[in-house]
Amino acid sequence: MNVLGFGDNTVDRFVDRGTDYPGGNCVNVAVYARRLGLDAAYLGVFGDDDLGTFLRTAVTAQGVAVDHSPVRAGGTSVSTLHVRDGDRVFLTYDEGGEAVRAPLVLNPRLLSYAASFTLVHSSVYSRTEAELPGLAAAGPLISFDLSDEEEFRTPAYLDRVCPHVDLALLSCSHLDESATRGLLTEVVGRGAGMALATRGLEGAIVHDGRVTATAPARFADPGAMRDTMGCGDAFLAGFVVSLLRNGWSRRVPPGPEALVHALRQGAQAAYQQCFVEAAFGCGRPTAGTDAVAV
Repeated sequence: MNVLGFGDNTVDRFVDRGTDYPGGNCVNVAVYARRLGLDAAYLGVFGDDDLGTFLRTAVTAQGVAVDHSPVRAGGTSVSTLHVRDGDRVFLTYDEGGEAVRAPLVLNPRLLSYAASFTLVHSSVYSRTEAELPGLAAAGPLISFDLSDEEEFRTPAYLDRVCPHVDLALLSCSHLDESATRGLLTEVVGRGAGMALATRGLEGAIVHDGRVTATAPARFADPGAMRDTMGCGDAFLAGFVVSLLRNGWSRRVPPGPEALVHALRQGAQAAYQQCFVEAAFGCGRPTAGTDAVAV
């Protein structure tokens, strides 16, 4: 079993700490899957600037392969944020260079490489939508993070993505339970194999068209938390790694017990992530500051 993160990478710049950290949804899921014991790799575009080198080095240091990821001329994207009451609050986002943020097209060599993984994870921030049909046809399971933004929940967008994904993740902490269940039903009805909603302190719900399962969140002491960066990505990684170890495939969908167990493993992974600095540590001082690297 192995997992490929396919898509975005970024630098998370914590202005209150004066520290830059490696991150990005697809990078994080690959790193977390590796920490949970699976082989993992990342496939995406790195910038040729100093921040791009920093990112590539940090991901490689986590035991995640990046050897198929191209380096393009241009700047790396930067998310600027700070921590308020334990939660990370985003301030600004610099998309980076045009060539770096351009979609990575899966040519035959890269498609063959991606197809060698048990599961490929991507997201709305990765600009990989056009690659999903070919990737799904090539064989690996596909998970896809739909985030919490309304622009990625329109019927047109869901119809473009859902038929090609085996698991859709949705952040639903702003919705009540009834609205969340309705959204999960819609996403599965539009073609996704399963839909998973994370609801912050309200726990999580998964629906596959036959079974709906729920699990509570694990509460962390706010005084002991570092921040909430990466908690959703950690939940997803814990969830999919649990399902894969229980034999999940397109031919063998998970049963109710496996889904409940996976939800609990996801909650445990998210809980543990609360005590990690940023997405997975490896911070360094932001240029021009005196912060200490973590």
